[in-house]
This record gives sequence, structure tokens and C-alpha cells, in this order.
Amino acid sequence: MRVVIQRVTNASVTINNIVTSSIKNGLLIFVGIENADNENDIEWLSNKIINLRIFDDQNKVPNVSVKDINGDILLVSQFTLHASTKKGNRPSYIRASQPAIATTLYLQLIAQLNKDLGKQIKTGEFGADMKVELLNDGPITILIDTKNKE
Repeated sequence: MRVVIQRVTNASVTINNIVTSSIKNGLLIFVGIENADNENDIEWLSNKIINLRIFDDQNKVPNVSVKDINGDILLVSQFTLHASTKKGNRPSYIRASQPAIATTLYLQLIAQLNKDLGKQIKTGEFGADMKVELLNDGPITILIDTKNKE
């Protein structure tokens, strides 16, 4: 699994001109799933996301997590995170998982994040044409790939 995490002051997903999900202070997370991903990746990644200390403490030092600030999470599926651009100018998405597999893992990641955060996260709609708006705070953007745990 590959994620792009952005610390935001607000973010939203619009589908068919209707805002379907929105958050205030928290994390906007784009997630790409590949066939090699499994439940172990989900548990490890959720723990890493929830405990990532990228929010400012009372001394303006990024030293507290999204859970510590009671922040929100907006999770958006994005298969293009596994794009390969080695050959030619058209990206290849051969590493991205097929929808049947990816949907199951995406739903499991949502459930794990809900559990670890202690409240419901917000989501996009898997496979939909989404318009994502955000106000990046910092800016802080972090990339994590479960294949690079060590």
C-alpha cells in the first residue's frame, strides 16, 4: 500500500457536483493498493498514520498525532499512486490492484482506521470520479509505502 498523507485545515470530496465528505483539521490521505498488499499492511499502515506526530504541540513543534488532537481523516482511493513512468509518456498502472481485491482492502483499511482513531473517518467513493479540494497546512505532505517498512 502506498499513501500520500497531507496535513490539512480542511478537505472535501465532491462527486457529481455534490460534496459527499468533508473534514476540518486533520489528514487527507490518498491510498493506492497493489496485489501484494494484505491485512498485515493494513494494521501496520493504520498504526503509522494514527501515531504520526505531525501536528504542532503548545510550543509550535510538530510533536502530536491526529489522534492526540482529536483530528479527522479523509481517505481517498487513488490507483494512480502505483503509476509506472519508466517507458514512454503514458503511465502504466499494472501494479495497481484489480478493483475486486482493492475494494476489499480499502474497506478493511477504513475499518482499521476507524478502530485505531476511535471514531469514524470520512472517505471518498471507491472508483468514482472525485473532485478533491484541500487546504494543505504547513505544507506538510508525507509519503509512506508499506513495502518500505524497514
